[in-house]
Amino acid sequence: MADAVVFDLDGVIVDSEPVWEEVRRAYVAAHGGTWQPDTQRRLMGMSTGEWAHYLSGELGVDRTAEQVASEVVEEMTRRYRDRVPLIDGADQVVRRLAARWPLGLASSSPTRLIEAALAATGLTDAFGATLSTEQTERGKPAPDVYLSVAQRLGVDPARCVAVEDSSNGVRSAAAAGMRVVAVPHGSYPLDPDAERLAAVVLSTVGDLTPEIVGAVATGC
Repeated sequence: MADAVVFDLDGVIVDSEPVWEEVRRAYVAAHGGTWQPDTQRRLMGMSTGEWAHYLSGELGVDRTAEQVASEVVEEMTRRYRDRVPLIDGADQVVRRLAARWPLGLASSSPTRLIEAALAATGLTDAFGATLSTEQTERGKPAPDVYLSVAQRLGVDPARCVAVEDSSNGVRSAAAAGMRVVAVPHGSYPLDPDAERLAAVVLSTVGDLTPEIVGAVATGC
């Protein structure tokens, strides 16, 4: 059986990937950069430092990586103050699973956005361990954040079920040895290799039940 369930935040609990894309795309255009067709897919899962360097270096933004990170996160914080886009039913799923298992959160969002999102959705107390890739050496698809969350929960990563939406997120959790439930966003489908790593793929996070978690954990 599973000893814990570890959630991603963006795209699983809050529908923030389109907001991230809108904010970063506008920022790149405003600062002399060029958004590429594969940019959003590449950015999903990167830590703050990684995507800031990518915008500043690879996309030609005329700002330092430190400025990029500060200014983009400030705009995202402003958006979150107006509205945190909770995915329908996600809070109920989290509460339902929290009644059965310890929960962790492994997110690529900056810590200040994680705190804002959880406070706005009333889910802060549902998670026993919460970590941003800002606090790890590498972002997703590296396994660092999932391994660290499992360590903080005091559980074996191999006995955890992860809930992810992005290809890099699925790769990260699988590399940590976790079984993965994938809930891909309709606008950002999984790459074929990432889909193969998932134990199950769901259409919406609302479909995630304790019975599915149990079946995934046991390999059934």
